[in-house]
Amino acid sequence: MPDAEGLGPRRAALRILDDVLRSGVTVAAAAPRFVAALPANDRALALAIVGETLRRVPELDALIDSTTRQRMPDDAKARMVLRLALAQKLALTVPDHAIVATALPLVDGGPRRLVHGVLGTLLRRSLGPGASTPLPADVEQRWGKAWDAEVVEAARRQIVQRPSLDLSFASGDEAAAFAASNDGNSLAPKHVRLAETGAVTALADYAEGKWWVQDLAASLPARLVPASAEAVLDACAAPGGKTMQLAAAGHRVVALDWDEARVARLSENLKRTGLQAELAVADAFSWDAPRPFDAVLLDAPCSATGTFRRHPEVLHRVRAGFIREAADAQLRLLTRAKEWIRPGGAIVYSVCSLEPEEGERVIAGFLDANKDFTVEAPRLGELPDFVAATAECFVRILPGLIEEQGGLDGFFIARLVRRG
Repeated sequence: MPDAEGLGPRRAALRILDDVLRSGVTVAAAAPRFVAALPANDRALALAIVGETLRRVPELDALIDSTTRQRMPDDAKARMVLRLALAQKLALTVPDHAIVATALPLVDGGPRRLVHGVLGTLLRRSLGPGASTPLPADVEQRWGKAWDAEVVEAARRQIVQRPSLDLSFASGDEAAAFAASNDGNSLAPKHVRLAETGAVTALADYAEGKWWVQDLAASLPARLVPASAEAVLDACAAPGGKTMQLAAAGHRVVALDWDEARVARLSENLKRTGLQAELAVADAFSWDAPRPFDAVLLDAPCSATGTFRRHPEVLHRVRAGFIREAADAQLRLLTRAKEWIRPGGAIVYSVCSLEPEEGERVIAGFLDANKDFTVEAPRLGELPDFVAATAECFVRILPGLIEEQGGLDGFFIARLVRRG
């Protein structure tokens, strides 16, 4: 029998979800193999199904389990098919007949009757998108302990909201003009937030290189690099949003990253925007700085749990062991970075993580071992007014901040100054 119409993107979505949830890879790593041959609209649909499924796995599983006498294994193909089918009902307003017609062929050779029965039972209910959805149990336990119930509730609300598109500009005047002519909202200098967009490359001023895509929270660390710093190292620089910020602010930038392909992408972004930086492809642990720097921006590799709004798979991939290993590497990188700055210079350390082990505890460990460093609080005007420093002079972005304006990725930032 011929495939049901629309089965191609569902089959691709099933394979991506299997790779992500069974093997722990990212959507970006898994998707190309399965969507490359699809038309553009089908590629977009497959990725939308994947994203909406990953946002709601605990909720979807609770619905499925409410209809079966015996719980299906978490990695059963039938459960995965039911998850992606129900995600279409909850979040993508796909008609019921299309959900059933494209789900059943995905379990050929499997329990089609079971899948049909579960779908029939659940589709007769008044299912629809809710204002929030539970996070994986281990994540809720971890964040509830680290922060509080309000943060968990805010994260539950944010994960079902597709994030806005944030743009960073080299010029404040150009940002203001773009916001005025494109129904944008500027929440900080050189920033514009757009609620509805099509293809990024089709937006105004893309070809002219006046802006680049960068979550507003991700733009905050570079804003804490002292304006007086002339020579600045952007360690772990790719794909380059922070490098471009630093170059646009007038710093002489060296951008360091170990990944040659990502540095090539950074080079392309610099060419498009007309900004200048010296590029270095090397492992930070073995790289020798050609000279002392006035400041180092270390946006360290991390669990990236703060990006769960854009990359919901992170909540299913990251476990306690991964966080511990990442924190160890971050402390070693920070210890390495101190060798690259002159006395009186600054290190701005940041991670897009909601785990204290990768933020507050890394800094505490570093300061215990390096008495010649101190934490310096943000100065007036460096950050948007809605961003406040903690009592320890850190910046900690948690779910719930400016939620009415679309929210922010989770971040931790600390500026460390070396005593002269």
